Amino acid sequence: MTARKSTSTPAGAVVRNVIYDRIQRAVLEHRLPPGTKLAEDRLAVLFDTSRAQVRDVLGRLANEGVVCTIPNRGAFIASPTPEETRDIFEARRLIEPALVRRFVALRDTEALGRLRALVKEEEDARARKDRPAMVRLSGEFHMRLADYAGNRTLARTIRGLATLTCLAIFLYDAPHSTSCREDEHEQLLSAMSRRRADRAAELMLEHLHHIEHSLALDVPREQMVDLAQALLG
Repeated sequence: MTARKSTSTPAGAVVRNVIYDRIQRAVLEHRLPPGTKLAEDRLAVLFDTSRAQVRDVLGRLANEGVVCTIPNRGAFIASPTPEETRDIFEARRLIEPALVRRFVALRDTEALGRLRALVKEEEDARARKDRPAMVRLSGEFHMRLADYAGNRTLARTIRGLATLTCLAIFLYDAPHSTSCREDEHEQLLSAMSRRRADRAAELMLEHLHHIEHSLALDVPREQMVDLAQALLG
């Protein structure tokens, strides 16, 4: 009996990764706001691929909570409610201090250097008042730290939670809420580089608390977006 050939080609995987990365980056940079409809046919045209490929990507994003699917209406970028936003931060407070401790225990100086370079990029974006880059790099700091801590399951979880946090910041942005406070990632790096795991975990909790309490969880704002400009511009 001849084995059935896989329909998932390397080229197809590359296309799916490109679509996934473009959508996630657009969300992290606040170019793709909550509630945006992700029409399969429109995305297939934009990325010159099939609807099946797009459907796979939307399913992956739905598993991470970044996309919600409504029967007979389609897929939309998630719009966290105030209660869901509080749940997101509660989950992050439970997970990220533990990831910080894992990272410190690994004593990975190379990974620490990469995080330091990322914080420098964040500082440069803040200096030139590039808000989209500031928000994206702030989220990426937490994603990279989770990756480097060495637990793939928790890293995937944090990737979804950090992206949902960016959506919540978009929805409930208070005037003083731009991204993480400018010195807090540097303080975390300092504690981790000195292998002060308890202090680093404490700083992570304070950091997440500051982000959550900078939000105005009352009336969300709305914004229309051009899908092509958000993903390909």
